[in-house]
Amino acid sequence: MGKKKLIRGAGTGLLAIICVAWILPVIIVLFNSFKSRTFISLLPFELPDADTFVGFENYLSAIDRYGFLDSVGWTVFITVGSVFVILLCCSMCAWFITRVTNGFTKGMYLLCAVSMVVPFQMVMFTLSLVADRLGLDTPWGIIIIYLGFGAGLAVFMFCGFVKTIPVEIEEAALIDGCSPLRAFFSVVVPIMKPTYISVGILEAMWIWNDFLLPYLVLDTNEYKTISIVIQFMKGSYGRVDMGAIMAALIMAVIPVVIFYLACQKYIIKGVAAGAVKG
Repeated sequence: MGKKKLIRGAGTGLLAIICVAWILPVIIVLFNSFKSRTFISLLPFELPDADTFVGFENYLSAIDRYGFLDSVGWTVFITVGSVFVILLCCSMCAWFITRVTNGFTKGMYLLCAVSMVVPFQMVMFTLSLVADRLGLDTPWGIIIIYLGFGAGLAVFMFCGFVKTIPVEIEEAALIDGCSPLRAFFSVVVPIMKPTYISVGILEAMWIWNDFLLPYLVLDTNEYKTISIVIQFMKGSYGRVDMGAIMAALIMAVIPVVIFYLACQKYIIKGVAAGAVKG
């Protein structure tokens, strides 16, 4: 018993160290967001005091000078729109692939699985060229591109869950007069709720924090996401507004943290439901 307690205590201590290592950089950024840019460079690890504290000046600078609120609006639009399209299209695709077994559906599933291992860097230059020529360099167009890149993981996860749903439930709905589409939305979708939430959280966190794809595709003269605005806070000749960057980083992280804390129980339920049914 003493050995088990020792091992458990060592594991708890190790996890505590890992947690501190993860959260410490965020705390440092938070403290530095209330300092003047000079002291951020000179005293990055010290708490703000009477000489270094500038209040919310950095936050106001990020909002007024760099248009941070506009970037938040575009980021929310792109994230919500992309996640909605991914969930709708990929769940229907996974349902079709699972229920209709032939060479075509097997090929579709294989393509979705392979797409998860293709590095984005292999296609990014061609993608930016094609997106520009097709007029996809807008917040509406980039939603279609995110659907393509997010479909692999989403279809893979949805297929795994649909396989656990008894076909007899859908057959009973069809006997009662439901069309296949109505049976999907009335019967299958409510059962798939845990997977919907899990996939939605994963896709939302990826799209919200993504920098490279919006930077390559969007017309940055008109549309800027949060990550692009933060990058633009680096001026010419090596000038960097560290105070505004720190404030913008905190404002960008807060919604993601709140969203994750509010939805983490659904992730656990989704994983547990899949494990039990599998």
